[in-house]
Amino acid sequence: QVQLVESGGGLVQAGGSLRLSCAASGRTFSSYAMGWFRQAPGKERAIVAAISWSGTNTYYVDSVKGRFTISRDNAKNTVYLQMNSLKPEDTGVYYCAARAYDYGGDYYYTGSSLYDYWGQGTQVTVSS
Repeated sequence: QVQLVESGGGLVQAGGSLRLSCAASGRTFSSYAMGWFRQAPGKERAIVAAISWSGTNTYYVDSVKGRFTISRDNAKNTVYLQMNSLKPEDTGVYYCAARAYDYGGDYYYTGSSLYDYWGQGTQVTVSS
């Protein structure tokens, strides 16, 4: 029911910033919890940041706390990942993911298996 398209990736020097965007199609976007995952070469896909459907509850993996910010604009059907103070270890393919709203609460989700829809990914490369 939802299609996700990421954008904003690219090549940046260490210490720089990027903002990733994930544009969603579908009338139910505002009811979906969202997440950003990263897959580095030779590594498994892992959570980077997550946000509940309302945007009030967020999660960040320890390695990006204080540097990355996940946000959403439900009116624009878009979720963002602002990445500041980038490090070479942030390099990887970043995927946007969506999970149908859990009417039991306004939760975020950190496990990839809990998400229902995925974008195509956008490459982020941070040079030394």
